[in-house]
Amino acid sequence: MKPKRIPLFLKGSIAAALATVFAIPLAQADVLRIGVATAGGGDPVTFSGSPLGIVRNQQLLEKAFAGTGTEVQWFFFKGAGPAVNEAFSNQQLDFAYQGDLPAVVGRSNGLDTKLLAALGVRANLYLAVPKGSDLKKIEDLKGKKVAIFRGTNGHLVTINLLAEHGLTERDIKVINLDTGSTQAALVSNGVDAAFGGRELFKLRDKGLIDIIYDNPTQDVRYTRQTALVVRGAYEKEHPDNVQKVVDTLVDAAKWTSEDSHRDAVFAEWAKSNEPAESLRADFTGVSIRDRASPLVDNFLLGRYQAVADQAKEEKLIRRPVSIDGWFETRYLQQSLKTKGLENYWTPYGPDGKQPAGNAVASATSKQGS
Repeated sequence: MKPKRIPLFLKGSIAAALATVFAIPLAQADVLRIGVATAGGGDPVTFSGSPLGIVRNQQLLEKAFAGTGTEVQWFFFKGAGPAVNEAFSNQQLDFAYQGDLPAVVGRSNGLDTKLLAALGVRANLYLAVPKGSDLKKIEDLKGKKVAIFRGTNGHLVTINLLAEHGLTERDIKVINLDTGSTQAALVSNGVDAAFGGRELFKLRDKGLIDIIYDNPTQDVRYTRQTALVVRGAYEKEHPDNVQKVVDTLVDAAKWTSEDSHRDAVFAEWAKSNEPAESLRADFTGVSIRDRASPLVDNFLLGRYQAVADQAKEEKLIRRPVSIDGWFETRYLQQSLKTKGLENYWTPYGPDGKQPAGNAVASATSKQGS
């Protein structure tokens, strides 16, 4: 393993998952390995907020590959996206659920990956404080100890939220903590505040914390994106397997997107030990269909390029990253066509608000290889 390939600020996140990474054998032709950039929960371990969680729960990939001699294996990473990059660099994963910033960092460091489809977009970031705290707004964070899971897809969103309220990371005392450690620190008053995801609602509903920022206008600039990532060599060597994985994901995204399945979706995701009430709170006022959309539209392309550009500005990466040639949409387009779903999801323009009828076609013509 060569740490010099990974920026120093990611070392803590990677170290938290090295044991898991070392335990994964090298990729084999008869094994399909999927990494999930979260520790997950439940028995068996699963995760929420993405159609891939439905795939996991209902064993849809195992069913799709039944009789082919290919075994599907799942790996969950407490170290999140940075730890997934480490596993990719050692050829220990074939696919992964990974956020935008870690994927950008990996590409900047020379990882050969392709982004195949969206796996959960427009995810909110929240700001929480211990119960009874005097902190009431983001501006109050100046000089305070604030937990941030650095290197994940919430990191840049945090930087942007601070900037919107006249602060930088230098104005606060950043404590780099993973999701589980963040919750423990909040409850024990080990930090003054913390940025995190919907897992914070569970603590709020128990009366242990208060959430003082929840993206009330659903501003897409303050949301996080995730995608299905495949190792470049695997995509070249096993295109039929890649197509089967994307087909399975599209089926799950369609099921997840149906309004009549909303309660069933929350029940499936709650198998990760996240209460259904927390999921409902996170999805209040938003469309599951939009958040579960697998489309590589101009909104997704724009967000990834914006993350790449800002990561370079913030010196989180050393080499600039362009999205040109990174997204491989031919598998998604084939799946949508075969299943008659070309017009099922709404493609959005760069602002994430206005539908753009030709967004997917435009993305495909630019990104296909």
